[in-house]
Amino acid sequence: MLTRYLHRLYDTVVSRGYIEIEYLNFDELPNRQGIIEGRLKFYDGSLLDFDEVVLWRNNQLEKLRYAYHYQNASGKVIFRYDNVPHYPDIATFPHHKHTDSTVEPAQAPDLSEVLREIETLLFT
Repeated sequence: MLTRYLHRLYDTVVSRGYIEIEYLNFDELPNRQGIIEGRLKFYDGSLLDFDEVVLWRNNQLEKLRYAYHYQNASGKVIFRYDNVPHYPDIATFPHHKHTDSTVEPAQAPDLSEVLREIETLLFT
């Protein structure tokens, strides 16, 4: 399952021909852990930096750490999802989303959901 998950994320990125892949790496680590990370550039110069560290345990995939950081061409954050435990009062702690100057509750998204959110911003 871990291998299938990592390959699905990889395929999710490479199947989108409009994305310039600056780097995209994934690896299975010891103890049923895996990592995928990348930097993707879009036609308008915006960038998505992301990484996930996942663990296959008890027949379930658990995201130990993740961050999806999307910014415009000049470096301004458009949104960022992560699970850094620095907002304990948020209902979905430690999961949250940064937008402009706000932090809001959010569930851990899948990379395909993040890409769809970016596509909505770019193409509508």
